[in-house]
Amino acid sequence: MNDERDAGAATPSPLTEPLSYAVYTGIRLDTPGAEEVPAAAQLGLEPPRYCGQCGRRMVVQVVPDGWTARCSRHGTVDSHALGVA
Repeated sequence: MNDERDAGAATPSPLTEPLSYAVYTGIRLDTPGAEEVPAAAQLGLEPPRYCGQCGRRMVVQVVPDGWTARCSRHGTVDSHALGVA
């Protein structure tokens, strides 16, 4: 196994910039209208539901003080780590 290759190829987190997909709709960002953000998300009440890297639906758990979202390919992101909650 080549450990040097694996160490240099870090998988981006679901919300790492640059994003390829809209995190609230799962639509590719190069699609017209993809940047539209739902009203609840604008108010900070809605966590991201789709991975910004691959567009897959994430497993989201909402708790009283924040949320966590997990993509099967790109890992987990937490509202506390982002400074959102």
